Amino acid sequence: MKASDPLMLLAGHFALLSLFAIGGANAAIPEMYRIAVQLEGWLTAEQFSDLFAIAQVTPGPNVIITTLIGYQVAGIAGAFVASVAMVGPTCIATYFITQVWDRFRDAPLRAAIQTGLVPVSIGLLAASAWILAFANDSGVAAAGITGITVVIGYFTRINPLWVFGFAAIIGAAGLI
Repeated sequence: MKASDPLMLLAGHFALLSLFAIGGANAAIPEMYRIAVQLEGWLTAEQFSDLFAIAQVTPGPNVIITTLIGYQVAGIAGAFVASVAMVGPTCIATYFITQVWDRFRDAPLRAAIQTGLVPVSIGLLAASAWILAFANDSGVAAAGITGITVVIGYFTRINPLWVFGFAAIIGAAGLI
């Protein structure tokens, strides 16, 4: 297989990403975007945003975005390869790490590592939000809706489905 084979590229990119997705698959969104849109040119920014939205509204884990990207790139085989590459290395690493991790339950280093990973996870998720917000906001109205969504999400306890519904109505009305 050539290095330019899409299945090999999917496997390599997502296997590497899986090891750096601290906080879950959504933490790797900026790098997925960079790879799929900017580096490989598999998707446009709008397609990436659409796939992310679909992954968020479907039941199941957020890692579904890797399956959708893989499917866009190489069909069913791509979906399978991207999914296995994204979860496989992490599952194997998690198995071995937990074997050791539990032995050091009361160790100060364990507490320090866990405490240090919290801001890293939050920063990666914030970067994901930033990338997605600007990948598809093509006008003042879209940027305004993004800003309003951030305010509602941060300052209220309104169910996000209401925001999705409102955005769907605006989109269906052709206002964006």
